[in-house]
Amino acid sequence: MKLPRDLSGKELAKALVRLGYVIDHQTGSHIRMTRRQDGEHHVTVPNHDPLKPGMLNAILRDVAEHLGISRDTLIGDL
Repeated sequence: MKLPRDLSGKELAKALVRLGYVIDHQTGSHIRMTRRQDGEHHVTVPNHDPLKPGMLNAILRDVAEHLGISRDTLIGDL
């Protein structure tokens, strides 16, 4: 599945909240999110609009690996 090209950091953070992540803190334009289910996992989301495709791909790949699902399944859930 293709990556969305118009996704902002704020929209990605909202989607990650639906997956069980909580916003720990924000420093400048970077949002630090944590999920404590199934072991503690941290993700840093840049609050840019739009997110660059490489950065979005890296974040989604990391989250999908932690959740034990494929990246394409995760994109479908966004």
